Amino acid sequence: MEKAVKKDNIRVAGQPKNKGGAPKKRVRRELIIRVRMTATERFQVDNKAKAAGMRSSSWIRAAAKSAKIVPRLTADERRILWMLAELANNLNQLTKLAHQLGLLNVVRDCSAILTEIDITLKHLNNDDRENNDR
Repeated sequence: MEKAVKKDNIRVAGQPKNKGGAPKKRVRRELIIRVRMTATERFQVDNKAKAAGMRSSSWIRAAAKSAKIVPRLTADERRILWMLAELANNLNQLTKLAHQLGLLNVVRDCSAILTEIDITLKHLNNDDRENNDR
């Protein structure tokens, strides 16, 4: 009877010994990043992770991967915004003038400024900002 038990314990050749425990992970996360946050921020992260059925660390990784970062304005874009502010000032002056002299005398100037503002805004809202390599 003892011989039968020993035969069951013999491994088949080429088969590794099962050490037990959890299976090996495909991707091992070995780097650690510490993030400081307030108690309120931590509470919000924990609640959002819990609502998603995830751990906080998994939720933060997923949020970091899907976050859309908008780059700062370039010098050219800041110059354009400054021009927009100047154009708005000119439009304000023309409106004041229209009230003083009558509307028909100022219509031509106002439409030119509005066209310029429209072109500038279209340039600023252009999707090329996101595609430029910097």
